[in-house]
Amino acid sequence: MKNRLILSLFALAALTFTVQAQLLRTTVAQGEIEGVEHEGHALYKNIPYAEAPVGNLRWKAPVAKRPWKGMYRADRWAPLPPQPLHNPKDTIGVGMSEDCLYLSVETPAKSTAERLPVFVMIHGGGFMTGSYKGTQESFMREGIVYCSVEYRLGALGFMCHPELSKESSRGLSGNYGILDQVMALQWIHDNIEAFGGDPEKITIAGESAGGISVSIQCASPLAKGLFRAAISESGSSFWPVGDERNNRTAIVRAKAAERDGLDLQKLLGKKNLKQMRKVAWHELVPKVKDETFWPVVDGHAIIDDQYKLYSDGRYNDVDVLMGTNSDEGSMFCRPEPVSEYERRVHDTYGEFADCLLALYPAKNEQEVYFAESDVFRDDVFAWGTYAWANLQRKTGKGKVYMYYFDQCSENTIVPSLRGGASHVAEMPFFYGYKFGNGKMTASDKKMKQIISRYIINFVKNGNPNGHALPYWPIYKKGKPTVMIMREGLHLDVLPNQKQMDFFEKFFRSRRK
Repeated sequence: MKNRLILSLFALAALTFTVQAQLLRTTVAQGEIEGVEHEGHALYKNIPYAEAPVGNLRWKAPVAKRPWKGMYRADRWAPLPPQPLHNPKDTIGVGMSEDCLYLSVETPAKSTAERLPVFVMIHGGGFMTGSYKGTQESFMREGIVYCSVEYRLGALGFMCHPELSKESSRGLSGNYGILDQVMALQWIHDNIEAFGGDPEKITIAGESAGGISVSIQCASPLAKGLFRAAISESGSSFWPVGDERNNRTAIVRAKAAERDGLDLQKLLGKKNLKQMRKVAWHELVPKVKDETFWPVVDGHAIIDDQYKLYSDGRYNDVDVLMGTNSDEGSMFCRPEPVSEYERRVHDTYGEFADCLLALYPAKNEQEVYFAESDVFRDDVFAWGTYAWANLQRKTGKGKVYMYYFDQCSENTIVPSLRGGASHVAEMPFFYGYKFGNGKMTASDKKMKQIISRYIINFVKNGNPNGHALPYWPIYKKGKPTVMIMREGLHLDVLPNQKQMDFFEKFFRSRRK
């Protein structure tokens, strides 16, 4: 009995030591904060980095969070930003609210003095949907602090409007979601030492709209000095600037985008901005068409055509790891008649249409689906990444590593009908995410082990290479320096190089 009591006391002491060793309480700029234990680490779920953008703060730049009194308990996930959802269960049990400017920090640190590398995830979702909710246990095991950021979406995050521009001291509107990201990055940079992180070792990352966001932050003067490296998966912002999106071939100027705000006002039946601010978000969100409200060139957060900025060397020159997937576009396209495909190509690409149709031919509806998927892949995802890599290699000093992901796996959202890699397919291999049944073959698991190690190394050192890994060289245009990821890993040139050459000429013509 005595021995069992002693053993129990030892066990209790060990448990107490484990809990106390976690950094479950700390102090940030706003005051004291307390997290929760998760898988043996400290997790702070809902840290407010800005005041709630409600009432008169709707459609305004984020306002830094004021100090709080007492102990703030970051013990529950914040609501999703208002967004269109087909299934109410997609709110992952947290609901939705305009009070959504929160970030999370998960840390393996035992003290504030450790200065660990930091990874910041900016979620995707087409600037219309998405959530910051989640953790990253593989990073915890490797001594990396994991952060995730929530920001405003859709019309609430990106609407331009003449009345908004008039009330702004800068005479501009829109990009509130981008400004949210900047404020979150600034908060992390200024406070991450309180969680054992190193503000000089921050890597930002994102996929799809998250990748576009990473690209925007890499060129925004507002984000200068807030991170040292970036990972962009299937996303960039190198389209020409225009007064309309023109079927996904331009990023719009803020002044031109004001018409969309006026259209929304008309659709809501309101006379002015004051009345629009009183419309409940759940009445406003369903009125918005997909991709109507996106980031715009405003001369402040996004100062100009990013292609020109990189050509002139005006960007945040950091190490970058970037790439796209082989069948990205398949998630966004459907079979249709050949005549409809050819009509749309001519409407969008004009004098370049015949050349494009020769590169992406189709003789029946199924072939149209595959051709359109490849056009979407290269126009929306691949070319911008390609342009980014080439321009940074030409005008910058930061290292560039490029991949081409082509692994077909059951662990994905929408499987490729051609045995390629659809949109988001790389994320289980990069970060261990599970989609569907989460099933992975032996080959998948081996690739995941290598690819996730590349990501961890890059976050720690700005270089993916390490012991016992296939060597990944710095990207060089036209050289076998792209890491091809399919049933193993090997180096080669881009498989879609001819298509990249075509889009380089096409987008150059749109800049004249």
